[in-house]
Amino acid sequence: MKKNVCSVDRVLRIAVGASIVSLAFAGPQSSWAFLGLIPLLTGLVGWCPPYAALGLSTCKTRGTDN
Repeated sequence: MKKNVCSVDRVLRIAVGASIVSLAFAGPQSSWAFLGLIPLLTGLVGWCPPYAALGLSTCKTRGTDN
């Protein structure tokens, strides 16, 4: 798996994911808040399956070996 989520995108995913997951414990306390695990995990891992399927990447390419 090549990383396809880098820098700012990763930080935003982690922040948004953690914020959404926190709603499961505080605030409206809905189980829907666990959907925040998706951006949280993709931010932590650095790989997003939909990006891979669509051939997208937020990482800068460095020649042929990104």
